[in-house]
Amino acid sequence: MAIDVVSPMPTKSAARTQGRGRVRLPSARVAQIAVIVAVLVAWQVFATIGNLGAVPTPVAVGAAAITAIVEGSLWGALGTTVASWGVSLILAVVVGVAVGFPLGASRIAYRMSVFTLDFLRTIPALVLVPLVVLLYGSGLESTILLAFFAAVWAVIMQTIYGAHDVDKVARDTFRSFRIRRGDTLLFLLVPTALPYIATGIRLAAAICLLVTISAQIVIPAGGLGESILTSQLGGDIPTMYAYIVFCGLLGVGVNAGFARIEKAVLSWHPAHRTVIA
Repeated sequence: MAIDVVSPMPTKSAARTQGRGRVRLPSARVAQIAVIVAVLVAWQVFATIGNLGAVPTPVAVGAAAITAIVEGSLWGALGTTVASWGVSLILAVVVGVAVGFPLGASRIAYRMSVFTLDFLRTIPALVLVPLVVLLYGSGLESTILLAFFAAVWAVIMQTIYGAHDVDKVARDTFRSFRIRRGDTLLFLLVPTALPYIATGIRLAAAICLLVTISAQIVIPAGGLGESILTSQLGGDIPTMYAYIVFCGLLGVGVNAGFARIEKAVLSWHPAHRTVIA
């Protein structure tokens, strides 16, 4: 005869003992703040004793940042950078998806164009600065074109990979039921490729921002990049570092924003679906 063994419920003293044995780890947000504080303290100490050369203290950089915000010099530069970044990203997404889908859906088209794609996407965008400036001058158009050229390849390649990843059984099922090509594209290819495209857009957003700021320094063409260069040439090093910090914060905001958008749009996808045990 089988005997069911029921484990006794732990007493309060046993539960307290078990709770004491566990080590509570700090939350991710607390750990991140602790690391930032530690870096700022180390920066302040080493900059004060002169071990960082011409690098100013974080207190001086913070004061310069507050001055730029209050006096309003930040907002015009930020608006120029965001405008150039936004237009170049939209162009990269539209062209990338429009080019990537046909190449991903056709094996022959992809094999014919793979060498050209690999060749063009390995060209650094900044080496085209002399040509772009010669054609369009040092205005907003130059930074948009350079950022677009640097970022469009991420969207194209991710779209191609997404179109390639269509399940063969699902594709054969759509063909056997003679479903129209438009419906096949809408209900099979797009849902399969959408997670890849979202990743490509997130990568393109970061690339567009990096190239936009870099181009504004090299050309120069206004925005945060030119503000960094102007501050450096004028000898205002704390303000230069303040604008560098603004660039970093903008990049963090862009990446976090697109990560949230991706999670919301792809909530149906297994990678973003919350499983309740």
